[in-house]
Amino acid sequence: MEKKIIGRKEKISLPKVGLKSVWAKIDTGAFTSSLHAESIREVEEDGKKVLKFEILMPGHKDFTGKTLSFEEYKQKKVKNSFGQAETRFLIVTKIKIAGETFSAEFTLSDRSSMKNSILLGRKILQDKFLVDVNKVNLSKAYRKK
Repeated sequence: MEKKIIGRKEKISLPKVGLKSVWAKIDTGAFTSSLHAESIREVEEDGKKVLKFEILMPGHKDFTGKTLSFEEYKQKKVKNSFGQAETRFLIVTKIKIAGETFSAEFTLSDRSSMKNSILLGRKILQDKFLVDVNKVNLSKAYRKK
């Protein structure tokens, strides 16, 4: 597959979590992708552990207030933006970007102090995309095809 060129910010969709055409920051310095989540908790339902959380923030135009549930998840140690190790929950969900749809891993973290609620790291980008840091929303050209 030929690599597609994307910008430093792109519109993406995460259909399983109900997000369509939302902005994500492309961060080639981060390995793992991250999604802002609040009220993250493990609960037991019908004898199974389930991860529940809300995405985005009140006031965000795409905020639904809906609680999401994932039965398949794990915990992963990652370094935060300050270089400190922390344990985060990790989910796998479908992502749509630049006309491509594939499964991707996202850690859940409180990004309320950050400008961008969604960050895409190298793991999602590698072997698929090149990043032009001078541009934004280059993926729109691929969505029209």
